[in-house]
Amino acid sequence: MTIDRATPAAPATPDQATPSTPLDGSPVLHSRQGRWLENWAPENSGQWATAGRAIARRNLGWSIACEFLGFVVWQLWSIVVVYLPAAGFTFSSSELFWLISMPSLVGATLRIPYTFMVARFGGRNWTIVSALLLLLPSVGLALCVANPQTPFPVMLAVAALAGLGGGNFASSMANITFFFPVKEKGWALGLNAAGGNLGAAVAQLAVPLVVTGLAAASMNLPLAGLLWVPLILVAAIGAWKYMDNIASARSDVAGSLAALKEPHLWVLALLYIGTFGSFIGFSGVFPKLLTDVFGPGAGFTLGYATVSLAFLGALVGSLARPFGGRLADRWGGARVTVSCFAALALITLVQVWTLPLHSFPLFLGLFLLLFASAGAGNGSTYRMIPVVFALRVSGTGTTGQVSAARKSAAALGLISAIGAYGGFLVPQLLNLSRTTTGGYAAAFYGFVACYLLMMTVSWFCYLRPASRNALGHV
Repeated sequence: MTIDRATPAAPATPDQATPSTPLDGSPVLHSRQGRWLENWAPENSGQWATAGRAIARRNLGWSIACEFLGFVVWQLWSIVVVYLPAAGFTFSSSELFWLISMPSLVGATLRIPYTFMVARFGGRNWTIVSALLLLLPSVGLALCVANPQTPFPVMLAVAALAGLGGGNFASSMANITFFFPVKEKGWALGLNAAGGNLGAAVAQLAVPLVVTGLAAASMNLPLAGLLWVPLILVAAIGAWKYMDNIASARSDVAGSLAALKEPHLWVLALLYIGTFGSFIGFSGVFPKLLTDVFGPGAGFTLGYATVSLAFLGALVGSLARPFGGRLADRWGGARVTVSCFAALALITLVQVWTLPLHSFPLFLGLFLLLFASAGAGNGSTYRMIPVVFALRVSGTGTTGQVSAARKSAAALGLISAIGAYGGFLVPQLLNLSRTTTGGYAAAFYGFVACYLLMMTVSWFCYLRPASRNALGHV
């Protein structure tokens, strides 16, 4: 992609910033060809009130739409694998777990380079490209599932392409952070994240309705991929027509390298694996778990379609995320995170103890509580990152080095990438448990141990008296 940053300014359109002379003498905001915004300054109250807020909100809306579809594509295989046996595929349970976990492995890895694409190509330009890339896994899925003779390596490769949707989160969050002033950045990023996370729930709800409902009770599995093609095209066109690039956006390689040297980045990344990793990992595997434990009929009938209730897990986790952030604002992120890990450990322990009862309402209810705890932990842990880095740098009296703000911004992207690897680990641990013991109890006990470890790490680093005196109210 070639971007000409030296193109003369083009006349502003009603959708673009209109040049005006700020009262404080700051540079004039204007848009040039290619929808590049020059002199963007959201902290300038005059610019924000006259043109900035409308521009930022428009970009946020289309960013949410594209990121939402990214999560949809990322999680398509989580629900599609449930229908593969009925469609004539003879893959083993272990192979199905690989189809579930491969998108998370690739998506987590792509989040790192995706973080830098906004500054390299422009937020609008990369949103268009990243949205159109979603056509590859969507169409690829439709082609693969149309033929039960498709070899497993081909299926796995196409499932890996779904990881493109997971990478979208990093670039979307990096882009939106440039548009909003500090006082509104948290809420804007929260909306962006929650809107994307909801895509997992929508995918798991819509696919059963379309695959069996629109097909009049017959199996039309290619629709699981083709359904999203027109929506992806609409989102890409909307991003092309209504979003903007910010000329002053720059990638911060120095900030990323400095953040990687901070021990707290790795501590917070571990905690985020426990919270977001649990959310995305269990979201991906929940449809298969319900089918394995209670059979393919677990759900409700809507017309010709049997809809799994697995979508409720991703829905509850997505909605809980902003509430976790709000609680962290009031009580402190460390307190909320410790509480969430305690809840995750207790709920998981009760879940494994009650598995022999074979009670669907109890199994579903406990899992929804688990999703709520993981979602709230996502919000509280993410809120801790800028606070910890600000206190860490100011508390050590560091001068002449990379600022806390730059380290924090870099850490947000890096931690989101590392945490997403939980989406690969959770299904694989469940797969290991099933293949070695014939059931899932061993994996659940392992999750309990991990949650207790992360709870202890959270308390030790951020809540015990010595750490609170050093870092303040985290």
